[in-house]
Amino acid sequence: MLALLTSLSSLPGNLARGNDAASDRAGLPTATADDSPTTTDRDTPTAPAPDTEKLLADLRQRLEQLEQARTIPSTGSGTTARDVPADRWNVRLGGHVQLDYINWAAADPAIGGNPGPQDYFEFRRLRLVADGVGYENCDFRLQMTLEPETVGESLGKATSPDVKDAYFSVNDIPGLGRFRIGNFFVPFGLEQVTNDTNNVFLERSIPTQGIFTPDREVGVALYNSTDDQSVTWSTGAFFDGINDTLKERIDDNQGLRLSGRLTWNPIFEDDGSTVLHTGAGLLYTQDQDDSIRFRTRPQIHEGPRLLDSGILSADAFTVGNLELAAVMGPVTLQSEAYLATLNGGQPGSAGGWYAHASWFVTGEHRLYEKFGQHGPQFGRNKPSRNLSFRSETLAPGAVELKSRYSTLLLDQFDRGAYHDVTTGVNWYWSDRTRLMFDWIHPVTSKDATFGAVTADLLALRFDFNW
Repeated sequence: MLALLTSLSSLPGNLARGNDAASDRAGLPTATADDSPTTTDRDTPTAPAPDTEKLLADLRQRLEQLEQARTIPSTGSGTTARDVPADRWNVRLGGHVQLDYINWAAADPAIGGNPGPQDYFEFRRLRLVADGVGYENCDFRLQMTLEPETVGESLGKATSPDVKDAYFSVNDIPGLGRFRIGNFFVPFGLEQVTNDTNNVFLERSIPTQGIFTPDREVGVALYNSTDDQSVTWSTGAFFDGINDTLKERIDDNQGLRLSGRLTWNPIFEDDGSTVLHTGAGLLYTQDQDDSIRFRTRPQIHEGPRLLDSGILSADAFTVGNLELAAVMGPVTLQSEAYLATLNGGQPGSAGGWYAHASWFVTGEHRLYEKFGQHGPQFGRNKPSRNLSFRSETLAPGAVELKSRYSTLLLDQFDRGAYHDVTTGVNWYWSDRTRLMFDWIHPVTSKDATFGAVTADLLALRFDFNW
C-alpha cells in the first residue's frame, strides 16, 4: 500500500490535479479567457481543489503507524524483535534428543559404588517443548521429559514424565522488566542458566550442576536491564528442591531459595564477536529438611560418586558466585568460582571453580545473548556453512576444540577434594545438530569416597533439536 501511494504521489502535477492540459489531452472542452460566465456560474461558489500531495502524505503516515503498532519488540527469549500477536498465542512446537555413550577406558580398582564404573548408553535427554508468545508482551514455555528412566515402571514404583520448564512470563513491565512464574532455572550462575543445547561440554562443570547452583525450581523471578542491556539484574524466590516428577510438596515446611544475579558486559563489539562478561550472584537456601549434601560424579550422568560430603546438619546455607567470560573471535574463555557457607548448624564451608577455553578452528564464534531467555547467557552456535557433501556446496560445518579444568573442595568437612581435566571436540553439522566428544580425567585426594584414585572416561554424544 505504501508503495502504491508513493507511486501516485510521483505522478505529474497536471495529471494528479486534472488541470487544463490534462483535459486537452483527453479531448474535453476547456474554458478560455474569452468565455463569459453564466449567471449560475456566478451564483454557485467553486469548491477548492483538494491538495493531493498532502492527502497522500497523511495516508502514508497513518499506514506507517498501523504497521508499527502490529510489530511489538519482544524481550522474552532473545535480542531480536519479532511479531507478537496482541490477542492470541503464537505457538511453536519443538523437541530435544541427546544420545550418550560412556566408556570407562581406565578406572582405579578401588572405585566401587552402586553402580560401579560401568559403560553405558542412554537417552540423556528426550524431550518435547512448546513455546508461545502473544498478548503483546507475554510468553510461556512447557518442556516435559520422555527419558525412559522417568516414564513407566522404575523399581516397582510408577513414575511419570518430569516437568522441566513450565512457566509464564510478562515482559516490558515499566520499572520491573520481565516477570516470570512457574518452574524454571533459578537466576544464578552463567553456565547453569545457559541451556543444555548451548553448553560446550556434555555435562556442566563439577561445582555447577547440582552442587552449588540449583536446577529448575518452582517460584517467581524478576529480570531487568539498562536500555543498552550492558547491565542486567535479576532476583527470585523459590521453593527448595520440589521433585521434578511430582511437582508437589505437602508439608508445613516448604523450604525457601532466594537468589540474586548482577552482570555487566563492558565490551560488546562486532555483533558479539568480541565480548567481555562479568557477573556476581548470591543464593540463600533455607533447607526444607535441615540436611545438606555435596556430592558429585565425574561429569557424567550415571556412575559412582567420587566425592561425597555425607549428610551435613544445617538448616540453611549461602553461596556466593563470580562469573567471567570473554569472546575473542573464535576463542572463548569462561570461568566461575563458588563459595558455600553453612548456617545454623554444623559449621564449615565448601568451594569450587572451573575454567574452560574453546576454539572454533573453522572461524565461527560463540553467540552471547545480552538479555536472553534467562538473562545473560550463551546462545545456539551456528556454523558459517552447514555440513554438506554435495560437490557444489561441499562444507565441513563447524569444528570446536575445547578444554576445561574444574575442582570441588570439601576439605573443611574432611571429605577431600576432586580435580578434573576434560578435553574434546564438538562438530556442528548445523545450528541444531552436533556430535560431541569428551575425554574426562578425574583425580581425587586421599580423603575422598574411594581414596586417592584416578580414571579415564570417553564420552560421546549425538545431539539434535528442533
